[in-house]
Amino acid sequence: MKIHFVLFYSISYFGKLISSVKQILFRGILLSLCLLFLWGCQISNHKSNEVIRLTLWHGINPPPNRDVFQKLVNEFNQNHPDIQVESIYAGQLDQQVPKILTAVVGNVPPDILFFNPQITGQLVELNSILPLEDWLDQSPLKSELIENCFGEMQLNGHIWSVPLWTGNIGIFYRRDLFKAAGITELPKTWSELRQAAKKLTIDKNGDRLPEQYGMLMPLGKGEWTVFTWFPFLLATDGTLVNNNRPNLVNPGTITALQFWQDLIKDGSTKFSALERGYEEDDFIAGRVAMQITGPWTFIMKSKVDYDVLPIPAKVRPASVIAGGNLFVMKTTPKKEQAALTFLEYVIGEKFQTEWSIGSGFLPVNLKSTQSQTYQEFIQQKPVMKVFLEQMSVSGTRPIIPGYNRLSDSLGRAIEATMLGETPEKALAEAQKRLDLIWDNGK
Repeated sequence: MKIHFVLFYSISYFGKLISSVKQILFRGILLSLCLLFLWGCQISNHKSNEVIRLTLWHGINPPPNRDVFQKLVNEFNQNHPDIQVESIYAGQLDQQVPKILTAVVGNVPPDILFFNPQITGQLVELNSILPLEDWLDQSPLKSELIENCFGEMQLNGHIWSVPLWTGNIGIFYRRDLFKAAGITELPKTWSELRQAAKKLTIDKNGDRLPEQYGMLMPLGKGEWTVFTWFPFLLATDGTLVNNNRPNLVNPGTITALQFWQDLIKDGSTKFSALERGYEEDDFIAGRVAMQITGPWTFIMKSKVDYDVLPIPAKVRPASVIAGGNLFVMKTTPKKEQAALTFLEYVIGEKFQTEWSIGSGFLPVNLKSTQSQTYQEFIQQKPVMKVFLEQMSVSGTRPIIPGYNRLSDSLGRAIEATMLGETPEKALAEAQKRLDLIWDNGK
């Protein structure tokens, strides 16, 4: 009996021991599975909170404007921890084109590109940018954009960019020099502008070399020359393009070029340094009484006694849009969506108000222009009202593939006319060059 009892007790003990081991193993397996599940959840949660990093190339100048832009980018990053935008100054815009095209062809573009909208045609041909109309149609911000900005956003029925800024050009003039010349009425027509420029051209010592000229003329064939001439073309109701092809020889272009040549023949203009028609030294020093430029100019920050008059009219009043736009490059769906979030921030009222006050460009958002903050700003800078009022009559340079070729040939014609060639001959030569190259590598 004793042996049986011990055997029974041993079997019972070992049964309990085995049962305990099983329970421990089961609990261990269960705990491992829980830990594995939690670890998996952590990975999944980490992936869902993954930061999307975007690069943005720009050529914003001068440096103080870059500081304003960077401050606003930093605010976006702080408010969007899942999206971080790295703003990179890629150099002057006219020096960036080879870099941009190389990056696109090499499939290493930035995620967002800031550039003049005239590059749109090249980027569309390379299939490198995202069309934006579906996104913008769903955004309430579309109705807040200034209507004239859309001319530089569109090509072939699609919207390809949104404006970071807008603006136009007028004629800055020295009030003190106008008063000294006895000019009490601002010129409103081309003939009145021509007469004012003559009165403002003064040879003080009789050596037949004026110490003061009526107007600065932007010598060169580059985009600045084309840009500042463009309002005069638009004032004739002229155009450069017909059926998506250059059409340079027409009454509008001839009339606009002839007017510039007449100003020069009158002896009432001073040439700028070559390709530097945007520099303000002659105006600030009083060597010229008028200069064609926009609200971004350093003149706005100078102590000169200046004001601004609208571009005088020919057939109609006109100016030209000075836009800088943002493009979403084709990358990945996540990055493209994140880039659209940044674009929505840029065209919003808050960004536009702060950026415009800080940079001198005009807001692209109507609510921004109407905001109390911006209205208080233009009360302090009343010349801004001229540019705001001109927006309704401001047109755009062509947004077409091959614009760079068109601009180059047109610029050569403008420069040739300034140096004495007849407008008809200069434009005919430019058209001939364009006809040879237009269908072969625009």
